[in-house]
Amino acid sequence: MEKNRGAYHRTPFFVVFILLFLKLVLLRYFLFAGIEVTRLTTDALALLALLSILELITPARIKGPVYWGFNLIFSLLLFSSTLYFEHFNSVPTYTALNELHQVTKIQSSIQSTIRWIDFVYFLDVLVFALIWMVSRVRGVRVAGRRSVWKIGVTLALVISLLVSARYIQLGQSITNELVQAENLGFFDYQVAAALKAREENLAIENGNINDTIGRINQLQSTYPYQSSDKKTAGKKPDYFGAAKGKNVIIVQMEAFQNFPIHLKLGGQEVTPVLNKLAAEGMYFPHVFQEIGQGNTSDAEFMSNTSIYPTGTVAMSTGYGDRKLPSLPRLLQKYNYEANTFHVNDVGFWDRIKLYPALNFDHYYDKPFYTNDHFNEFGASDEELYRVGVDKLSAVSQSGKPFYGQFVTVSSHFPFKVPEDRVRITVPDSMKGTQLGDYIQAVNYTDYAVGTLIDRLKANGLWDNTVLVLYGDHFGLQPQDNDPAVVSQQLGINYDPRITRFNIPLLIHLPGETKGKVIDQVGGQLDIMPTVANLLGISLKDEKFTAFGHDLLNIDKNVVGMRYYLPTGSFFNNEILFVPGQGFDDGTAVSLKTMQPVSDISPYKKDYDYILKLMSLSDEYVKLLPTR
Repeated sequence: MEKNRGAYHRTPFFVVFILLFLKLVLLRYFLFAGIEVTRLTTDALALLALLSILELITPARIKGPVYWGFNLIFSLLLFSSTLYFEHFNSVPTYTALNELHQVTKIQSSIQSTIRWIDFVYFLDVLVFALIWMVSRVRGVRVAGRRSVWKIGVTLALVISLLVSARYIQLGQSITNELVQAENLGFFDYQVAAALKAREENLAIENGNINDTIGRINQLQSTYPYQSSDKKTAGKKPDYFGAAKGKNVIIVQMEAFQNFPIHLKLGGQEVTPVLNKLAAEGMYFPHVFQEIGQGNTSDAEFMSNTSIYPTGTVAMSTGYGDRKLPSLPRLLQKYNYEANTFHVNDVGFWDRIKLYPALNFDHYYDKPFYTNDHFNEFGASDEELYRVGVDKLSAVSQSGKPFYGQFVTVSSHFPFKVPEDRVRITVPDSMKGTQLGDYIQAVNYTDYAVGTLIDRLKANGLWDNTVLVLYGDHFGLQPQDNDPAVVSQQLGINYDPRITRFNIPLLIHLPGETKGKVIDQVGGQLDIMPTVANLLGISLKDEKFTAFGHDLLNIDKNVVGMRYYLPTGSFFNNEILFVPGQGFDDGTAVSLKTMQPVSDISPYKKDYDYILKLMSLSDEYVKLLPTR
């Protein structure tokens, strides 16, 4: 009988180990679309270490409920990590916990991501609880056998920790986060991320921002962004000061990809307003998103600072306490007033920190708008522009030029437009699909931009205002939209990465009537330098450190990305490159043909350059002074 009691107290350890190991195998299947048996050792060792610690510190009398509770928490962690991956295509690290409070603000978006199979993680929880209740027995403790058992568990803990540490050490050199997570397993990947962050922070503690700026300038001087004929001393950049002293409005369009521009469905233009702006102004069809963990708020951050997101934390959350060099600060030196407009609560994604960090004079959030119940955020884009133009008109009447930033939300996932606001008819084959809903949403966003232009004209502002519009990130969710089906439905070549991450950028200058297509490849970091050039502001003279470039005055570009794609990924004038464990096992796709490029050797310099540049960007933003 004593033997049975001793065996009982060891039962939860073995049962929970098996159950949780199976769940880690399931996580691998969901995240990496397959299971490599040789890599399961890392999961087993990390799990063994966790359970050994739990076994050693938990009193025997409460082992049952503790293990059951641990199983539940573990299952919730893997469930939420799976949803995170499905939504962001990135393996979450412990830093993602900083953003948990944002989930309730995008509840419908998260709910639409959940699949029934995701609940498999919880199938055993109720059964395990019942087994524990039925099997619960009280009896005399068997001290001798317990001692042997604890010695064995301690030995297992030491061995698993030592071997896991070696795995982590070997995996530290892998820049591709997905490959690193697959190699190390979910928990060792968390440790590797923490060690990397600690190493970077220790290096920053003794850093000097002026030294960092010097290394940034030196590195950028090695990359031939401009051909030699454009570097002639004393020559003004093209379009320099073309809109000097003019008002500036920058519209960040939610989930707006580039493919709807000039797209027709059944003879209907999906974006007639933007098409007209492209025909009259500057249209940049080869610009790509570069956002990090903060998504939309990271896009705001980049378009105002020309600094890379770190990818490990939303920039509004992690660096909202800094004095950020920004477009608002720059324009305020030239007597501009800078205001930003968003129909949601300013606390969403910590914009209450971000806007002061960027030094906007005023922000206008939810209380300033009449709620016309367009979607879960409340007010529509039309209402956003109504309030915005009223506020900006008052600034103009005071005699000051203005910079106004508008952040739209009417085309937010899951792209549901109220029936009375739908303005385009999609084919029957698209009705009720995410693709059909997305077309209707971006069509409404386009229509609302038309109301903005009409209001600017009615208030006498149009002829004195530069209008900039760009997309913050992709809209169509890859797990819900087969590229072949999208291509067939729309009559386009929809690439799952190039088309997905391609966003529009349009700039309209006062008095402009003849459009120009700027074929230069770019990213969201390039928006701010391009706008500054048009306003006749030299970033070099201002000693402004920018990681993007003026798209009107470069012939070659390289644009880094590291969230929805792994670190080391980049777009240049020719390809999209995505690393494997490093460069040599990476893949490249032609931006023109969207076909694989077999010889990647010419792009090694771009790979090395962008890794160094993004690392220096991280170093720079971490060294910026706090407010």
